[in-house]
Amino acid sequence: MEYLTTLKTVHVVATVLLLACALGLAIYTWRLRQRSDAAVYSQLLRRPLLFVWLLLGVCLVSMPFTGWWLVHLVGWPLGQTWLLASSLIYTVGALSVWWLLIRLNRLRRAEPGSLRLTLALAVFSAVCFVSIAGLMGAKPV
Repeated sequence: MEYLTTLKTVHVVATVLLLACALGLAIYTWRLRQRSDAAVYSQLLRRPLLFVWLLLGVCLVSMPFTGWWLVHLVGWPLGQTWLLASSLIYTVGALSVWWLLIRLNRLRRAEPGSLRLTLALAVFSAVCFVSIAGLMGAKPV
């Protein structure tokens, strides 16, 4: 049983870190934009934030594995609606985060792009991961 508790803790910590990193990056970007800094996007992907981006990536990669492992250990069938829905939402959310990173890298290199689409991607991916956290917490069996 201790093994299950440890795995639950790792999964919850990865979720909290993922949401905290995303919120921290959003606040950092908002503060830079409020100062009317012209190099907002080039500063967003600089070295001090590399740790945050790496942590966000590790959390994104580890969550499906620890989630599947938890479902396997607890013995829930994979055909439950909330598990299927969270898997689908996770896939769409992870792809939107990947697309968001590509757009941010293009903005960092000063290539033309729509800021509204970038903001929409950020909001959409945040809604996806918050809804998954809600599904994990509620576990509507």
